[in-house]
Amino acid sequence: MIHPVLLCGGSGTRLWPLSRKSFPKQFTRLIGEESLFQASARRLSGEGFGKPLVITGSDYRFIVTEQLHSVGIDPGTVLIEPEGRNTAPAVLAAALHLAKSDPGALMLVAPSDHVVPDAPAFRAAVQAGIPAARAGRIVTFGIRPTRPETGYGWLELSAPPQDGTPVDLTRFVEKPKREVAEAMLASGNFLWNAGIFLFTAATIVEAFRAHAPGMVPPVTEAVEKAIPDLGFLRLDPAAWAGAEATSVDYAVMERAGNLVAVPFGAGWSDLGGWDAVASEMGPDARGNALGGNAVAIDCDGTLLRSEEEGVELVGIGLTDIIAIATPDAVLVAHKSRAQDVKKAVEVLQAKGAKQAEAFARDHRPWGWFETLALSNRFQVKRIVVKPGAALSLQSHMHRSEHWIVVNGTAKVTVDDSVQLVTENQSVYIPLGAKHRMENPGKVPMVLIEVQTGAYLGEDDIIRYEDIYSRGQGAKG
Repeated sequence: MIHPVLLCGGSGTRLWPLSRKSFPKQFTRLIGEESLFQASARRLSGEGFGKPLVITGSDYRFIVTEQLHSVGIDPGTVLIEPEGRNTAPAVLAAALHLAKSDPGALMLVAPSDHVVPDAPAFRAAVQAGIPAARAGRIVTFGIRPTRPETGYGWLELSAPPQDGTPVDLTRFVEKPKREVAEAMLASGNFLWNAGIFLFTAATIVEAFRAHAPGMVPPVTEAVEKAIPDLGFLRLDPAAWAGAEATSVDYAVMERAGNLVAVPFGAGWSDLGGWDAVASEMGPDARGNALGGNAVAIDCDGTLLRSEEEGVELVGIGLTDIIAIATPDAVLVAHKSRAQDVKKAVEVLQAKGAKQAEAFARDHRPWGWFETLALSNRFQVKRIVVKPGAALSLQSHMHRSEHWIVVNGTAKVTVDDSVQLVTENQSVYIPLGAKHRMENPGKVPMVLIEVQTGAYLGEDDIIRYEDIYSRGQGAKG
């Protein structure tokens, strides 16, 4: 039995504006009808695989479980990181958690935002690595290079690779310069580093003790003091803060001497930029990739994506251009500058623009909401509540609200009154009143909320009851 460990963090900068810190790329539908996270979970499920162990942040915990349930996968264990500390503490925490019940547990650690079109071929490569992992080796999966890529790390092997056959790993190579990458590609003894590993829990814990001993005590304490919370497992914040923020490659893999690599040549991408997304979308004869309501007129090598149903994106006479339109932000860049998109995020952060990290649509455990209009002393929102879900019992100090149901039925509590509000009906929530909305039906409930008052911030909330165990300050 293989225990998939899905790393599910990220800052959402390389594929801005479709990917942002509040909803990074693994949760978006970049390629196909599933998110990258869902596709990753499905790829590592089925015969021979156990329930996934997901390591993520508190803000993403409900997104993780919702997306897994929607594709029929039991989420298993979800470890909540108090803060992002890079991949080394996350991998060690997963290993220590699994080792408590089975030190020999086979762990397959993988990022959750990669594209691997041929899932059966990848599972076959994993099977090829199991004997080495059982024998105490650390197995990594290297991608056969197709170009002198400077945006990836590389793996040097002791012999020319053959798909499905483990080969001793000589060294890791950091992202190389162009001429170095060309030489490595020509030599035939190198693979791209995909950051995917297979080992037993005992093997990787011992590797941390040997090569990163300072990380073991705080992470061990964080796991031992972890607290169950609504089906999640929250690592101890104080202990976790003592773990060095570093990658598993640097902490362990580049120092260990017991690594082997299994070559994989059936297709892979980490979607590290919009140029990579364009390639995976399947460009037309002129190299254009189109998504949503996008039209290319006399364009070549251009990516056009409209992520809003009501926005038509038209390119005329463009060559090697990236243009991404969302409801609240538009990116236009030359393909050669795809890796510089994160600079746009830095600039927007410096000027205090909310688009740097957050979407107009805000995902919550009960559904989502988005702002339709905002001005002095009023705000209009669309709120969608999932079947069976409920917002917290709450009140506001600075605003009153009008709710108009436009789809489904809402169960509305206002102080001591409870009533059902159906389509085309409305209810008024006075300033200071304790209130809650619930969806008792079988279809999503949609309402329009009109807020009026002196202060309309999301932190104007006093929460009395909440089935999601959240504190003060967040809508719902």
